[in-house]
Amino acid sequence: MTARPGFPDLDIAPASTVVAPVGFVTARGDDADPALDGVRRGIADVRLEVFVGEQAVPFVLEIDARDFLATTVHVLAVGADGAALGAGRLLRDPVRPGRVHLGRLAVRRIARGTGLGARLVAALEAAAPTALAPAPGAGAPGPAIPGGAGITVVLAAQEQAMGFYERCGYREVGGGRYLDAGIWHRDMARTLPGVGAP
Repeated sequence: MTARPGFPDLDIAPASTVVAPVGFVTARGDDADPALDGVRRGIADVRLEVFVGEQAVPFVLEIDARDFLATTVHVLAVGADGAALGAGRLLRDPVRPGRVHLGRLAVRRIARGTGLGARLVAALEAAAPTALAPAPGAGAPGPAIPGGAGITVVLAAQEQAMGFYERCGYREVGGGRYLDAGIWHRDMARTLPGVGAP
């Protein structure tokens, strides 16, 4: 990717086509398994291409310490050819049991309009219980989900993407619009049914 003034050169593996079937890989932020190096690289490729390259989000704001927490869950969409096509992450809310934050959702240009974004949201929602579970070897349990309640997924939607999230079942919550990395956002949320709920 060609650098712009003030931006570093980014060495991003290209994706030129979507090769079906597309699968989803889940990884915890602190997982040091070398077998996941390709997953971590794919997540970085997607996010840097979309957020830094296309939307001019400063590099220092895009990759943050929360990416590497034991409680962070990443999901990567991968084509049958191994190309990274989309990514997103879930952060556990440290003070509200049963709540996770969906963020850094990005789909590469080549895969937009294919339905991959909605499938990626569904894959992240399916991983929400993992984000609330104790990290392996963590000894202390994660925050309990109130009896019979569902998991609430909260996200900061770029205003231009709100229609997409509404189609995925999210509704606007909170106190209006705000700037994040120079882009207007609004908070949205959806409560997933609890175990055994209809």
